[in-house]
Amino acid sequence: MPETTRELRLGICGPVGTGKSSLIMLLCARLGDELEIGVVTNDIYTDEDARMIRAAGVLDPSRIVAVETGACPHTAIRDDITANLLAVEDLVAARGPLDVVLVESGGDNLTATFSPALVDAQIFVIDVAGGGDVARKGGPGIERADLLVVNKTDLAPYVGVDVDEMRADAVAARDGRPVVALSRHDPHSVAVLLEWVRSQVARHRSGRLVPVDPGPMAPHFHAVENGHFHAGENGHFHAGENGHSHDDHAHAH
Repeated sequence: MPETTRELRLGICGPVGTGKSSLIMLLCARLGDELEIGVVTNDIYTDEDARMIRAAGVLDPSRIVAVETGACPHTAIRDDITANLLAVEDLVAARGPLDVVLVESGGDNLTATFSPALVDAQIFVIDVAGGGDVARKGGPGIERADLLVVNKTDLAPYVGVDVDEMRADAVAARDGRPVVALSRHDPHSVAVLLEWVRSQVARHRSGRLVPVDPGPMAPHFHAVENGHFHAGENGHFHAGENGHSHDDHAHAH
């Protein structure tokens, strides 16, 4: 297969508070000497995550840019990826060539996934503080993302979670796809994560990495002006005027 010089675009997704930004800071701190890295963060109405990563001092601040989605986080990583694609391309044009661009989703629910048109591979992050049964609940990200990270395993004794059981549930849900039970205080788990990222960079450069779509989100609702609900792409429902739900053909009153 032909080699590529384009940077690997690696998506990092998962619910609020699972440690996505901390994971990015860990990757930048540990791989920054061997890889040229850029970061694109997503928040709805702020650049909070970008500012936090810049403040950590793990990467040249000019390599960290923010996208303010103005909508539910999944919108900009799957439904309309234009803003993120432009952010990645502008970052590479300004600071490239790069080896990896890490694209962080805003915190979303267990069904959020990246479009394969935006990223070449994706990590889904859950954490032990979210409950030991999270991995069993499944969903496209948990089951089919390129890597599942069960994060903050050092907190397990404080939240009553059996890490071995949670990891076993994750492995069972993923049909052989890789799982990393991660604590930034555990050198072995960090080394496994870093080696996985290196392997994705090598596969991408060689042309052997083919983006795979984990699958669409489940139907969900968007609240917009005045309470109208209307069906959107992929079974989504959007709220519009006066609380009515509607699609292209009918209105419910």
